[in-house]
Amino acid sequence: MDYRLNFDAVWRDFDLLLSGLGLGLSLAVVSIFIGSFIGLLAAFAMISKNNLWRRIAVFYVTAIRNTPILVLIFFTFFALPQLGLRLGKIESFVFTLTIYSGAYLTEVFRGGLVALPVGLREAGLAIGLTEWGTKIWVIIPVMIRSVLPALSNNFISLFKDTSLAAAIAVPELTFYARQINVNTFRVIESWAVASLMYVSACYLIAAGLRLLERKLAIP
Repeated sequence: MDYRLNFDAVWRDFDLLLSGLGLGLSLAVVSIFIGSFIGLLAAFAMISKNNLWRRIAVFYVTAIRNTPILVLIFFTFFALPQLGLRLGKIESFVFTLTIYSGAYLTEVFRGGLVALPVGLREAGLAIGLTEWGTKIWVIIPVMIRSVLPALSNNFISLFKDTSLAAAIAVPELTFYARQINVNTFRVIESWAVASLMYVSACYLIAAGLRLLERKLAIP
């Protein structure tokens, strides 16, 4: 074996890797932001007394969590156009990742809601808030603090899942790393640099979220 490391080809296109990393972070942020709203609504539906809403939420979570995300990506990008819904590459991936994250966040939020004391709802109603006002101004803020560690873990996981966008040619980090690999045959160098960039980004995300946890922690 006579393989000699040479990172010159990677450094020449390092700006592409950085732009791909930035796009991956953007995809994760947008998806988890929208997915949080879906997860909150589905979580309230799962603990609702309304049997229809509860069944719909359970079906959504069960179906999405038991389907590989790569299959969902291919279905959105290749199958939906056959049904008349045509989306671009980035839009297709954001839509898929949003639906996927919403299903996982539903369980995170449901666990947080179930763990809250019943007195919170009664306190909100006692000071004159409506049912939804109590949810928005009392229940959700307290619940978010308790589930923040789980949210942090999901955000990091979603960011890593953006690497699958390369399967439909979304120009994120993995896409450019594979492109450099194919064009230069620098297999070890391209994937080593891409891996290091993912690790560094995840470490910074985790550090930032831990700082946020400490800021929001109740003494």
